[in-house]
Amino acid sequence: MALAASTTSPTLAQEPSAETLASVRDRAPTDEVIYFVLPDRFANGDASNDLGGYEADRLKSGYDPTHKGFYHGGDLKGLTEKLDYIQGMGVTAIWFAPIFKNKPVQGDFSKPETVSAGYHGYWVTDFTQIDPHFGTNAEFEAFVDAAHARGMKVYMDIITNHTADVINYAEGEYAYRSKGAYPYSTRYGPDGERINPGFNGDQDSSEANWARLVNPDYAYSPVVSEAERDIKVPIWLNDPIYYHNRGDSEWWGESALYGDFAGLDDLFTEHPRVVEGMIEIFGSWIDRFGIDGFRIDTVKHVNPQFWQAFVPAMLERAEAAGIPNFHIFGEVYWAGPQPGGLHQYTIRDRMPAVLDFTFQAAVQEVVAKSASPEVLYEMLRGDILYAQGEETALQNPTFLGNHDMGRFSMFVKQANPDADNDELLKRVMLGNAMMLTLRGVPTIYYGDEQGFVSDGNDQLARENMFPSRVDAYNDNDLLGTDATTAGDNYDTQHPLYRLIKGLSAVRLANPALKTGRHTLGTFDREPGLFSLTRTDPESGQRVLLAFNTSREEITRDIEIAYDVTGVQALVGPCAAGIAAPGSVTMTLPAFGYAACELTDGEDD
Repeated sequence: MALAASTTSPTLAQEPSAETLASVRDRAPTDEVIYFVLPDRFANGDASNDLGGYEADRLKSGYDPTHKGFYHGGDLKGLTEKLDYIQGMGVTAIWFAPIFKNKPVQGDFSKPETVSAGYHGYWVTDFTQIDPHFGTNAEFEAFVDAAHARGMKVYMDIITNHTADVINYAEGEYAYRSKGAYPYSTRYGPDGERINPGFNGDQDSSEANWARLVNPDYAYSPVVSEAERDIKVPIWLNDPIYYHNRGDSEWWGESALYGDFAGLDDLFTEHPRVVEGMIEIFGSWIDRFGIDGFRIDTVKHVNPQFWQAFVPAMLERAEAAGIPNFHIFGEVYWAGPQPGGLHQYTIRDRMPAVLDFTFQAAVQEVVAKSASPEVLYEMLRGDILYAQGEETALQNPTFLGNHDMGRFSMFVKQANPDADNDELLKRVMLGNAMMLTLRGVPTIYYGDEQGFVSDGNDQLARENMFPSRVDAYNDNDLLGTDATTAGDNYDTQHPLYRLIKGLSAVRLANPALKTGRHTLGTFDREPGLFSLTRTDPESGQRVLLAFNTSREEITRDIEIAYDVTGVQALVGPCAAGIAAPGSVTMTLPAFGYAACELTDGEDD
């Protein structure tokens, strides 16, 4: 099952029974509660792999537990040992940052402040091996088996846009050079002949056309040091012809597709060999380990034609491996709650789902920044714009914060500098209640359930769950606890852990909260009420959701269907009965919420 033999035998493997594995496979993406974790920061189960097999020099191994940008020691063994903790809060699927072998350290070594390590997993050199800081392929197999044995799914984070930074340019410059100024045939070879004669550009997909692209020197002259000439695996990845080699992305226009992502080697994803190679690389992980889904990194930096070939190939590979509900969701980093930004990637690029940045932005605006709940209302109205409308939106993983942008608790704290800890905690709880009851697949960022409050984005939002030695982490005041990140943080009695556990149980037990379509209700123009009803098309279950985004208790008459004759509380202070046909009266405390099952005469 493993991609390569291991020198050690894992001791944590727990083979799933055929019945349990079948049950896992049968679940739709909408049936999940996802936990997103950076393995390096979660649990250190094996200190012997902290250096990743490299010499004990932080600039060689990348290991420095005192620095926020270096490896800290977390690994697959630790993650496997903590499955009780993860599953205990109602999580059914684990998504972890990339665990492929990375270039340990990158940056300008003459400027120490620019140097950091590949602890996050996004600087891949070997797509066939687990990074030795995290363990072995055999330990990954043990982790997948142990998760499946518990009925939990495993989602891998994958990258097709780029590899580690290995290619340099002989010119010593890295500013982006456009296709217009530097077409593939512009420059001349040593004999005065144009390079790549007859190449008709990257829009011609024919095999004959791509056979004419033989020289990568059209914009810059790529060079690779002798020490790193064969560092990438599979071996074809070492040929510069399979990279754009146009310089650094400027994050807009053409350069967003063809430029190097912060210096990382940008793959020529228009090239048929790259398409074929990436399909084989990631298809092999499905074949050999039986994983359940992919989160795909940097989707908007790859040409749509690549996704149009790659996504169906992965779904077919999964289907052939007996995984009919393989969950693919793309990361399209998008700012703002306005409908329209993300939807195009489910239509043109044919992504089955996308990480729902519009949901995150809307909840942040409403809960953290006290905007009118109208923002949420308008965001949900935009679901019709997805490829399959609300059917697609139901599969989008929703989240409050992450490893790139920072934690939701930070946004709440920044927007409310005068609020006391009680108010901050209540706002964060309200955000979690929205994520776990509204449409989409709720995705918890590790540490949020322990009240972690980041100082910023990126490295500042990637705290340790095991004892940290990073001063910038340990001086933070966490929500809902007196603990700090200087100690262990796996407290199953933390109020946020218990909240997520309770809401996850309610969600998973009620089909309307998993697959229910929404009928939008009402909202206040100031902080206050937001309501809607979710109806499951198969069972017919209806659940009224009501949220109070204000600092004051509110009492409101809320419209419901006229055939409703009863109200049963699932969560929160639901109405005791029907005020009049078509209406219920509800009182919600400050930052309160309720989920109420609506019944008719046949259900009573």
